[in-house]
Amino acid sequence: MPLESILESLGQAKALAGGGLIIGFVFGFFAQRSRFCLRSATIEFSRGAPGGKLTVWLFAFATALLSTQALIALGQADVSAARQLAARGSLSGAAIGGALFGIGMILARGCSSRLLVLAAQGNLRSVLSGLVFAVTAQAAWTGVLAPLRELISAWWTVEGGAARDLIAITGIGRGGALLFAAVWLAAAVRWAWHQRVPAWGWAGAIMVGLAIGAAWWFTSYVALLGLDAEAAPVQALSFTGPSAEVLTRVLFAPSKPPTFDLGLVPGVFLGSFLAAALFRELKLEGFAGGASMRRYLVGAVLMGFGGMLAGGCAVGAGLSGAAVFTVTSWVTLSCMWGAAALTDHWVDRRAERLAAQPVAALDQAVPQFSRSFRA
Repeated sequence: MPLESILESLGQAKALAGGGLIIGFVFGFFAQRSRFCLRSATIEFSRGAPGGKLTVWLFAFATALLSTQALIALGQADVSAARQLAARGSLSGAAIGGALFGIGMILARGCSSRLLVLAAQGNLRSVLSGLVFAVTAQAAWTGVLAPLRELISAWWTVEGGAARDLIAITGIGRGGALLFAAVWLAAAVRWAWHQRVPAWGWAGAIMVGLAIGAAWWFTSYVALLGLDAEAAPVQALSFTGPSAEVLTRVLFAPSKPPTFDLGLVPGVFLGSFLAAALFRELKLEGFAGGASMRRYLVGAVLMGFGGMLAGGCAVGAGLSGAAVFTVTSWVTLSCMWGAAALTDHWVDRRAERLAAQPVAALDQAVPQFSRSFRA
């Protein structure tokens, strides 16, 4: 049965939610296996201690850029209507929000997508942090924090269209964008070979990046079909707005029509849970004490507000937005990296020096493919 016929039979809302569920499942499964995490990549880079996590992130980043730009070049995806490009943006929100998010992901020991993956494994710290993140994001969107978000966002704005498109601004063209992505992919391959990154690391990260391209293609395709009177949003993966939406739907509006985001979040959770269950990594973990809880919750609040202010999280800006070369997403990503590196230096590395022992492990090691599955 052709895909178009299936989508028409489902209707636009269910089709978007179903696509979000499937793409989210793929993302969650391979993010769990590859240990994909911007926070760990940032720490590795800033400390000059290569362990494979930076390489994993680079594979996902380069693959997201290359697959998305290839789909656009081949006429298989039209992202011109995506809010990251078409709508008016905020450079002040991107910079300040990105910095706050970067600080928060160091304190919470994981970005928003990583918290969701860890929560599916049984990490109760991530469950609570994720809930606080979602509540804060909603408060920043329509609640008590909305006036502050709007104030900061208004300081420095940029028009939609060509003014937000780095390809148009730099004049590199689609070919230049593809070459740029290919160079980063080649660098990831080189570092993976040099660091002997396990197969789950690079293969899983490639699938994470392909999930971004798949989301741009699918939502663009549904929008092109015009299954409903209301135009379908063209989007990819993000976790700030979707987390807030899922929380709101569960608490206040369960009868509203489903959306891509409504399928995405549970899809990621289910994919991560299945991966952890198959490879026997389900494990209940809690807080070590009151100080640890305070740290995680402060980090979750900063990520929730920062992600909504910036218009994207480590995935929403760092992969999805960067893949379509929107200037605000690249500003957000740069500020995330800088703020995270400085926070690690001033908070965790200082604490390590005072305690004379490591206090902030990077994350779980990337598993070996041949040894990670036990019957």
